[in-house]
Amino acid sequence: MIVYDKNLLDNLTLAEEAKSLQAAGFISKEQKDFIKKELPAFKRQSNILVRLGFFLLGSFLYSSICSVIALIGLNSERVFFEICCYIFAIIGFAGAEFLANQNYYEHGLDDAFILGAVLNLGIAIGITTEGNNGLVIAFFVAVASFMMYKRYLNLLSILIFCISVSALLFFGMLEFGDIGKAILPFVAMLFAAAFYFFTKKLINNLTENYYYRGLLWANSFCLILFYFSCNYLVVRELSVVLLENKILPGTDIPFAFFFYAFTFIVPAVYLVQALRTKDRIMLWLSFLSIGFSIYTIGFYYSVLPVEVALTVGGLVLFAIAYFSIRKIKDNEVGLTFRPDRINTSNALLNAEALIVASTFGMKPEVKPENSPMEFGGGGFSGGGSEGSF
Repeated sequence: MIVYDKNLLDNLTLAEEAKSLQAAGFISKEQKDFIKKELPAFKRQSNILVRLGFFLLGSFLYSSICSVIALIGLNSERVFFEICCYIFAIIGFAGAEFLANQNYYEHGLDDAFILGAVLNLGIAIGITTEGNNGLVIAFFVAVASFMMYKRYLNLLSILIFCISVSALLFFGMLEFGDIGKAILPFVAMLFAAAFYFFTKKLINNLTENYYYRGLLWANSFCLILFYFSCNYLVVRELSVVLLENKILPGTDIPFAFFFYAFTFIVPAVYLVQALRTKDRIMLWLSFLSIGFSIYTIGFYYSVLPVEVALTVGGLVLFAIAYFSIRKIKDNEVGLTFRPDRINTSNALLNAEALIVASTFGMKPEVKPENSPMEFGGGGFSGGGSEGSF
């Protein structure tokens, strides 16, 4: 299913590993450059700004091609308006295939055609259904984005797939009327949990590492969806919009106690689990969810003035950071404040020199003091003299 040469994908992995080893000090820059030169590689842009520039250029190219076709069919009947986005989607798929065959991977140009194809397909389905069936639109966008990820390993496609699947669940529950709207938070919570463990299992049993990053993105998306599914602010505002509930002063939404508890317990669970498993992504998500939980309560209940709340919050965060650093700064393993071993320092090179010296009993060379008598020459075979004093 993958359109790219898997040897090139393996070479990309080796080049990234060489870059990490060079940053850690295991190999020199010359060795890293030699490895990169010897390995055939994709036409790829690792600099995000350069890639964004090529994405804009690709978008301009894509839109120019579509504009020419639109001008050709401008004087035709309404039927062209109904099929033009399908034509634009086909152009996007063809352009993505052409660039992939030319070994463009994560370059920016390919991103423009891949995302443009999925976007135009969604618009085309929306025009066909007259925008009245979000369920059908979400389904086709989910299928298209998943196929684009499977074929081109495009990470933005897997993100679109996750969002469209969530939209598919949302519109599907709306089809059940008020009952579906009422149980939507619980269904979304269970779906996110099931999808999280499913992607986690896929990651653990993965045999082709090409799909690792995409599965990791999907796994992280499940954590976000799980938190927001039963967040108090999200549930309360959706109940007002979907169920048209008027929450009067002194009243609250049904199961409010559960949603309050969920809003604060889940970030704490994320934090504890992240520290236990040393999961950096979950750790960052736990911090963000804690911040949004505080915002959720502050959105409805003004306990302190804004300036006082910010000051107190800053002091609390400073105290937590200070005492945490004091606690873990001397840890050699596990959770520690020490620098990462994979860095750009020369500590590993120095450690290597010390190990060699201790192994062979070598002592550091001591530079002798300058002697008043200078030796040199050696024009004859002995003594180092040149026949003169």
